Amino acid sequence: MKTPWRTLTAATALCLSAGVATAQTYTVNVVNGHPPIFLWVKHLTETFIPTVDAALEDTQYAIDWNEFYGGELAAVGGELEALEDGLAEVGVVPTVFEPSNLPLQNVTYVTPFGSPSPELILSVIDDLHEDVPGVVESWHTYDLEYLGGGFALDDYLLMTTFPVESLDDLEGRRIGAPGPAVNWLEGTGAVGVSGNLTTYYNDIQTGVFEGVVVFATAAAPARLYEVAPYITITNFGAQYAGSVVANRPWLEAMPQEIQDAFHEAAEAYTVAYIAEQAQRIAGAMQAMVDGGATVTQLPPGERAEWAAALPNVALEWAANADEQGLPGSTVLSAYMDTLRGANVALARSWDQE
Repeated sequence: MKTPWRTLTAATALCLSAGVATAQTYTVNVVNGHPPIFLWVKHLTETFIPTVDAALEDTQYAIDWNEFYGGELAAVGGELEALEDGLAEVGVVPTVFEPSNLPLQNVTYVTPFGSPSPELILSVIDDLHEDVPGVVESWHTYDLEYLGGGFALDDYLLMTTFPVESLDDLEGRRIGAPGPAVNWLEGTGAVGVSGNLTTYYNDIQTGVFEGVVVFATAAAPARLYEVAPYITITNFGAQYAGSVVANRPWLEAMPQEIQDAFHEAAEAYTVAYIAEQAQRIAGAMQAMVDGGATVTQLPPGERAEWAAALPNVALEWAANADEQGLPGSTVLSAYMDTLRGANVALARSWDQE
């Protein structure tokens, strides 16, 4: 949807009022498949775009922004293709829905029961982009440029239509999960089915799923507690779920000032996202309780049993990436070593089995 109130930046307006030459204006389409109710979309509008505009105020350049969210230009999981094809110049690609195209960015999803801190996870993945050759380059395969920012999801939990006290309660139940998180249900007796936030409510309401693997700051605004009122805190861990990227050929053709502004804005986006997410987590849980949800904690013994029941998909994932010429084993070891160095209480050492 075009947002005409952003057509003129402050710099352009000042030039017009002064009667001098106007700034050179570039049209930029911004894309994400989710609606603005979710934080990673909200901060494209509230942080990324204003930061770019502010950075360009004292230059001869300006941006005419068109924002396409909630499936307007690309469905969830279609952002990478839209950016690669040049339908959009910048956006957030939910890497969680690109396990085949971007396996390295999904390392957290093959190592569940890790850190509950989104901030730590974001920092580790950003460092991997900087330190491990091949991680940033994996974006280049799709003519995309990693801008240095992204978003991580808060500690995943389980929401169901039935109470869960042990793994036995999952036997035969159909549970929805995003992309590679379906692997977290293997060996538990549950039937894992791939899904996403845009359909969870209806899928549970109509009986397609009997529960979902989800996180609090999305479950509350999506009102999932209305159809899945039993919340089980499983401590699956926070997960890296998306990156702020730009169409690489387009970005490289832009003036350096615009390139620098985009990188600056991506960093600001991440900072703002983390700050608001931290404020929302406790409030989201309380909102769901107030809405009638029942919250229980999965006993530590059951959590350990759950982790032990899973096949070691991390080693298989790393081997598959290595076979593709990607540094899968290097990324896995570096990621796990960083978590151990941060004294994260790991349920399983996925890289050392």
